Amino acid sequence: MIEIRIICLVIGYALGLFQTGVIYGKLHHFDLRKHGSGNSGMTNSLRTMGWKAGIIVFLGDSLKAVLAIVIVWIAFKDRYPEAVKMFELYAGLGVILGNNFPFYLKFKGGKGIAATVGIVFSTFVSMVPISAVLFFAGVIPTGFISVGSLLICSSYFAQIIVFGQLGLLGIGSAFLAETYIIAGIMTAIAFIRHKENIKRLIHGTENKFRPKKNEE
Repeated sequence: MIEIRIICLVIGYALGLFQTGVIYGKLHHFDLRKHGSGNSGMTNSLRTMGWKAGIIVFLGDSLKAVLAIVIVWIAFKDRYPEAVKMFELYAGLGVILGNNFPFYLKFKGGKGIAATVGIVFSTFVSMVPISAVLFFAGVIPTGFISVGSLLICSSYFAQIIVFGQLGLLGIGSAFLAETYIIAGIMTAIAFIRHKENIKRLIHGTENKFRPKKNEE
């Protein structure tokens, strides 16, 4: 089944290349990569283009993950029912890689948090409440979206392990360890992409969330 894993990664990467923030910015004659942090994701869209842009970018980046996972589920649910959830995570990982490292933008994309939300929602929706609570618990008192973003990724990884050990993931035992590894890789990528945010948090220089009020 190695070829299926590769297919799932490719499907995810191809859909991950759809850079909602860059596309939205171009439609409004605004190069998102030249403003704010230079990141093409939701947070920089909110900071530089306003709430409308941020919401659209969030939805676009989330939905491409949902679409990739739905495609994989339809393609493999009947042939590999005990492994399809693992294949979905491969597709999700592909989306994050395409979103964060798009080849046509010199591998400079977003940080994959909105895509991760789409992955959580479309793979194990029962994990959404805890992830959502932790996100707001991290953002509201601190004002740091980076804190909430890392909490989402960490909680998803932890919940996959806990639910997996309890036999609640719907994944065959032969595929559990690999599933944990994929989720761990996604979480590691999130932390790597947030390394500068983490440094600023440690030194007390991280920027608090202040969205732009007016559209460019």
